Amino acid sequence: MPREQYQTKLEELRDDVLYMSEVVAERLRMGLDALEQQDAELGETVITGDAEINDLYLELEGQCTDLIALQQPVAGDLRFIAASFKIITDLERIADLATNLGEYAKAADREVFPDVDVQRIGDETLDMLQEAMAAYAESDPDRCYAVAEADDELDAACEAASDLVVRDLIERDDLRAAGEGDGEDDTEATMQNVSRLLLTIRDLERVGDHAVNIAARSLYMIENDDELLY
Repeated sequence: MPREQYQTKLEELRDDVLYMSEVVAERLRMGLDALEQQDAELGETVITGDAEINDLYLELEGQCTDLIALQQPVAGDLRFIAASFKIITDLERIADLATNLGEYAKAADREVFPDVDVQRIGDETLDMLQEAMAAYAESDPDRCYAVAEADDELDAACEAASDLVVRDLIERDDLRAAGEGDGEDDTEATMQNVSRLLLTIRDLERVGDHAVNIAARSLYMIENDDELLY
């Protein structure tokens, strides 16, 4: 493959990875909207759309494999291709987590804990994902570190939200034991919704972890620096 054509293939890979990230971010936004609106139809759209992302992943995996097998890249090019492969893996897993949100939206039947701001947490994860991809696109190490720092704040927000849910659940259980709480049917429904809410918080925290992975791989690609990888 002539050098110019090889460089074109590298640029195409970068563009395609960025396109996949845009699709994944859109699915995550749709999953969050489905939850907020309790929109089962939108949730189903997120779920069925996962097949498109899986196809994108397989296509990009093939591009990475071909570039390594046919060109035997070294140094910066090899780090770029390897980073791209790792990043599409994280993007595919974020898409799976967005699919989970779609499932939760289909099952939810009421707002149980209005004090838990899932949308704010979701917005933070989206910001982290977009910053991580900007670091990849622009070879910006500062953005890599910023994403890692933001993850500490996200983890704290997720822990606080989970603690709030658990404390509230304990208080409800105490009221029920005193004969002042909901009936058995309402209690079962509440428990199901609590479980989905805790899973939602956990999944959003995992999205943040994948964004950090993307930032870490980008930093390694840019500066041959593995500081954020471990």
